[in-house]
Amino acid sequence: MSKKNYDVYFDFGSSKIRVGAFDKDNLKKDFYCESNNFLDQSNLETYIQKIIFDLEKKTEEYLDEVNLLIDNSKMLSVGISLSKKIDKLELKKEDIQFLVQDAKQQILRNYSNYNIIHIIIKNYRVDNIDYIFPPTKINCNLLSLDIIFLCFPKENISYIKKIFSKFHVSIKQIYCSSYIKSFNYKDNYSSINNLSFIDIGFYKTSIINYNKNQICFFQFLPIGSHHITKDLSKILKISIEEAEKIKISFGVNNNYFIEKNLSQDLIEKIIISRIEEILKFSIKSIKLNNNNEQLEDSKVVLIGEGSKILSNKFNHKISYLENHDILNEKTKDICLSALKFNKDKNIQEVVVIPKKQIKVGFFEKLFHLFHEK
Repeated sequence: MSKKNYDVYFDFGSSKIRVGAFDKDNLKKDFYCESNNFLDQSNLETYIQKIIFDLEKKTEEYLDEVNLLIDNSKMLSVGISLSKKIDKLELKKEDIQFLVQDAKQQILRNYSNYNIIHIIIKNYRVDNIDYIFPPTKINCNLLSLDIIFLCFPKENISYIKKIFSKFHVSIKQIYCSSYIKSFNYKDNYSSINNLSFIDIGFYKTSIINYNKNQICFFQFLPIGSHHITKDLSKILKISIEEAEKIKISFGVNNNYFIEKNLSQDLIEKIIISRIEEILKFSIKSIKLNNNNEQLEDSKVVLIGEGSKILSNKFNHKISYLENHDILNEKTKDICLSALKFNKDKNIQEVVVIPKKQIKVGFFEKLFHLFHEK
């Protein structure tokens, strides 16, 4: 098999597919493809086939492997804290490995229908002193770890793999798209101590909070922009397809409402009402997981397709937003986030490296312990 020149990242969204291909030797040489928006997945194979064909044409090479970005309403974020007595001996990597492995086995036992996508160690506590990375050459009596597991349903992963296998494409690595996007975008707000991302997707909303550049919590809400579509369909007594067109046109093409003889004020009220509900629960979650001092220097960044509804024209009408930004993400932004996440080191995450790589230090060994199958 010939060596491939491109790394490919496939953002497998619930209403749209986006793909980026990056030359391994020249990252500035990149190509992007995306599907049209869709309401259901009945034509999913057709969309994927077309994107694969387009990508192969642009890169001039056969596609047989992709990195997958996923998010849906069934994802789980599970936090767990474990401790181990060390009896005042020097802290070793094996002590940390033991706790992480123990936590991982507990997740696998209690959530047997899920695959672990990310393991994030958000805090090390050594004798009641907190560290953001594992301390070395230190004697310890009690070691505690606070860990976040991001998990995705096995049946959904199997479904996606089955589709790709029809086109002889395997999946190399799976990422949570909300997480990797926030990990990239946070660098644009390095001066903000407490930074939260609210990713409004099609069926779900993700809340990711960072304090001093370190992740604090991750939460999924089973509500997204499709609920706006259903609200419009029910109240206006129109089809889901028509309601989706109205939602997309909101704040962009007012002529569409006039042509359909629809009340723009009523549409605005329906949309704003649901958006406020999503933001209300999201902001509440952020406040519950932070103290008042942490919230003094804070900012909220809205991302995802659902946030695009909130153009500057309607921003001021949302009562739950104060210090915030809205990022108008493009396919390139999302795929570059995945590339950066894959290339950069994340000191909080347990990741995978090839077994042939040897002579790594304490830090590298710790964060490359676990291999998902």
